[in-house]
Amino acid sequence: MSKNNEVVLRVQSADGTQRVNIRDSSSLRELYELVQKQFSLNDFGFALYKERNYKNELVSSRSQTIKGCSLKHGDMIYMKQLSEPSTSSGGSSSSSSLSNFATPSTSTAVASTSKNSYNTSNNSKQSKEATLPSEDSVDIELYKIEGRIERKRDDKLCRHNSNSKCVHCSPLEPYDENYLKEQKIKHFSFHAFLRKLTSGVDRGKFVALEDLNCKIKTGCRDHPPWPKGICSKCQPSAITLNRQTYRHLDNVMFENPGIVERFLNYWRCTGHQRIGYLYGQYEMHPDVPLGIRAHVAAIYEPPQESGRDFIRLIDDEHENDVEEMAKLLGLRRVGWIFTDLISEDISAGTVKTTRGIKTHFLTAQECILAGNFQNKYPNRCKYASNGYFGSKFGTVCVTGDKTKQVHMEGYAVSAQCMALVRDNCLVPTKDAPELGYVRESTDKQYVPDVYYKEKDVYGNEVQRLARPLPVEYLLVDVPTSTPLIPLYTFPARKDSKDYFPVENRMIDGHIQDFQILSQYLGKSISMNFLEAISDFHLLLYLFKMDMLPMKSEMTTLLEAVRNKDSKAANEWKNKEVWCTLEQLILAHSSDGGMMSNDVEFVPTDESEQADWTCSHCTFINSRELRTCEMCNLPRN
Repeated sequence: MSKNNEVVLRVQSADGTQRVNIRDSSSLRELYELVQKQFSLNDFGFALYKERNYKNELVSSRSQTIKGCSLKHGDMIYMKQLSEPSTSSGGSSSSSSLSNFATPSTSTAVASTSKNSYNTSNNSKQSKEATLPSEDSVDIELYKIEGRIERKRDDKLCRHNSNSKCVHCSPLEPYDENYLKEQKIKHFSFHAFLRKLTSGVDRGKFVALEDLNCKIKTGCRDHPPWPKGICSKCQPSAITLNRQTYRHLDNVMFENPGIVERFLNYWRCTGHQRIGYLYGQYEMHPDVPLGIRAHVAAIYEPPQESGRDFIRLIDDEHENDVEEMAKLLGLRRVGWIFTDLISEDISAGTVKTTRGIKTHFLTAQECILAGNFQNKYPNRCKYASNGYFGSKFGTVCVTGDKTKQVHMEGYAVSAQCMALVRDNCLVPTKDAPELGYVRESTDKQYVPDVYYKEKDVYGNEVQRLARPLPVEYLLVDVPTSTPLIPLYTFPARKDSKDYFPVENRMIDGHIQDFQILSQYLGKSISMNFLEAISDFHLLLYLFKMDMLPMKSEMTTLLEAVRNKDSKAANEWKNKEVWCTLEQLILAHSSDGGMMSNDVEFVPTDESEQADWTCSHCTFINSRELRTCEMCNLPRN
């Protein structure tokens, strides 16, 4: 019998039995196409099985042949209609036979009439991407750029005219390792990584970035659910950690040193550590091929409890207000910053060096927190199967360097770390900050084995179980910088005391209240209104103020600040809401601007001896107070 011998297969369905003529060297995919044609079906919403009870499924495949599946001349196969694609990965109920024809998303119905399976998969991919947000503008711009590194003609090595190119002067790819090493660039950019993946003959047609999965696949019907059973189909594979060669964010640039200095003032006043969120925007980085830089314009400090050696974040009830206002200003959350500073000599201004290659760069707890932030702000990518891959969210640590001076170090955690944190597999150790620990499997959670490679005392590369795990395998360096010529989204002040206080600082001289607002605006009378109002923390205080709600009226003002439009800001100043605020400030200042706790002697008239009710907020005050204890407005 020849290898290309033709066989006849009988296909039994609910509508009857049909015969299909096919060569034994044909693939199962061709069998599915013939069955669809023979039964005059509109789609591929069916599966084929070797047994009558719908077991031993014949999965549609280009590689498996009729002969390879032990199908012989005259064999009977059984067709089962599927109402919708199954999400199970088990053999008895799997619909993986539709993988080449149906949509990749389990939430999308099987595509109707299609002459070509590629058209169906492409349409489903487009419909899935339509529901996802668009990619960042900086990513769209980088897709359009060629990205090659231009080189000048070498007078010594080049032997051609100025219109020609040779191996010594032809442009380099953005992922060229020798060039990156010469420029001391440790990791190539994410878009350079994408160019490397799409540089082949297929031009990235089959590129699909997959996130690491540490959880058991649900829906397997071959056994009871975990912990009573598990199989190779639903069990996640063992993980070997590798150092990530690329990074999504190539630089964090603070547009002027005053931003960080204002953040550090809290530590200088109290000696306590501090956390802040970086607000800015992403832009192209000119010093790294196809690189991305985070341009930081402001730091928001969320509610927190802190001490000399700890920080505890508290739920922020105004988080949505901050995000909404930042969006109107053209800003977004691009990272987070925290301090780890311990004074050594106050007179000399030196701090202790606690981090370095001999100790640790980031602790395991900080890596887990960074992983949570990066999972919260993922990176939209068209090459990812689920639409997202990695994150541009950066981490900045302010600590002491080798010279005992305050400096900043930037980091990001790898995509593997993000997956371990997302699936709750990684925890910190109790007494070693530089070590993490991968959980062991329990009855409630299965955790795959995680390994990393290191060199032993003999120089051999050996594989170790990640219990414990050095967190340096999870880190990616991200340089931090400030430009030579400072930039100012929000104008600077000559003296740090001229700034409006930062939110959520519960120490004297840093608390935001109506009196501080009155004093700040009183000092700013001689300034241009746009310049006086252009302060991130002042705008946020006005945006979330309860005494005089201004949130709905501030859109025009925020757009004026964003566009630096002095005319539009002056027009907004004449609105009723701002005039009302000025009247309240004027009433407050006419009373001497005294706080409600300042006690003065009052007349002993009978009308003055009783407690009085504030006409503004209806709070009942003691008779000796001249201003309301609740709203700080004057009695009369």
